[in-house]
Amino acid sequence: MGSRGCLWTTLPRRAQRRVLGGGCAAGRVQGGGDPRRSWVARGPGRGGISGLGAGALTSTVLSPDARASHGTRMTAPEALAHQYGGKPWKHFPGDVGPAGRSGKYYFYDNYFDLPGALLCARVVDSLTKQNNGQKTFDFWKDIVAGIQHNYKMSAFKENCGIYFPEIKRDPGRYLHTCPESVKRWLRQLKRAGKVLLLITSSHSDYCRLLCEHILGNDFTDLFDIVITNALKPGFFSHLPSQRPFWTLENDEEQEALPSLEKPGWYSQGNAVHLYELLKKMTGRNEPKVVYFGDSMHSDIFPARHYSNWETVLILEELRGDRDGKPEESEPLEKKGKYEGPKAKPLNTLSKKWGSFFIDSVSGLENTEDSLVYTWSCKRISTYSTIAIPSIEAIAELPLDYKFSRFSSSNSKTAGYYPKPPLILSNNETLTTK
Repeated sequence: MGSRGCLWTTLPRRAQRRVLGGGCAAGRVQGGGDPRRSWVARGPGRGGISGLGAGALTSTVLSPDARASHGTRMTAPEALAHQYGGKPWKHFPGDVGPAGRSGKYYFYDNYFDLPGALLCARVVDSLTKQNNGQKTFDFWKDIVAGIQHNYKMSAFKENCGIYFPEIKRDPGRYLHTCPESVKRWLRQLKRAGKVLLLITSSHSDYCRLLCEHILGNDFTDLFDIVITNALKPGFFSHLPSQRPFWTLENDEEQEALPSLEKPGWYSQGNAVHLYELLKKMTGRNEPKVVYFGDSMHSDIFPARHYSNWETVLILEELRGDRDGKPEESEPLEKKGKYEGPKAKPLNTLSKKWGSFFIDSVSGLENTEDSLVYTWSCKRISTYSTIAIPSIEAIAELPLDYKFSRFSSSNSKTAGYYPKPPLILSNNETLTTK
């Protein structure tokens, strides 16, 4: 079970933009970036949409679905076709696999990462204005320096940067406690004999802070195995790229293990050794693993593609429908029997970037516009078993509840629970781009 998307909502959007964007901007100076350039991620409060790639050399923010911006200025379809030849950007993969990481671009595929896209866009705006239409840029190394300064393994203990000190100072400002219904669901799973795992790329000290605030000081009782610093998606790698598991003492890695022999709390590791332990714990030759996560790049694709696990995508866009209204209108409150603070639905239709699920491709040379499933939408139905808005949405269902799942024989909306997005329900006959 991946951590962030499943059990807690980390950083409400406004606070997230301030801490993540501001942390990277300040960190690039504190961590060795150019002190002459100070950038702050500020701008529209709504309208960001996950699934964007930022070109590291041309500083163009790209969607895999034929939309782009230079900085915060959207690129006209004609200019985009001229620059990229009317074809998908060559560095994005085709129909197989999600976008990864490379020296050519960085892929922002979830809402935790997304403030970085706005920060980069604002940097491009600033540099373009200062340098009379500059076309290529080298600021990415400064962004990386800021990220490393804020999120290096020792940052939490050293209390450096902006991100960790702010979270440690007032975690209640940024974290929602886990609903009782979800805690009951986890306990119910354990009583039913299921092995529960918590796998996160966060380091152990940060994970402990979050879990104690969200789940309580006894959170380790809920899980048989806790794996921190998992370095996903590398956690799912096969030989020769497998990392060993490490024992931990006082949040410091101590000893590399040739194999995983017993439950406990470990660092790094790999899915192959974990699966061998699951065989021992369950007494089965092929135990079935159901993996929950909110990142297609780090969670869902590698768990399905490399480990053949069942995958449940936590898709925040399913938290509410806005009937296709543009981003300026106020979202409706989340509906349903939920405990704790009410969360507002996220935008699934951005005025600039279109819908997360369906996009309109502008026609050129007297051709009509066409509606297509987006690149992200196709990957949801290809690599997810089901997609849900949150763990809370399924916590009170019977453990033997039969979900309708995505498959090649079903429609592209079959696996959405409790129901597909309205925009997909109204466009069942569209083709995938």
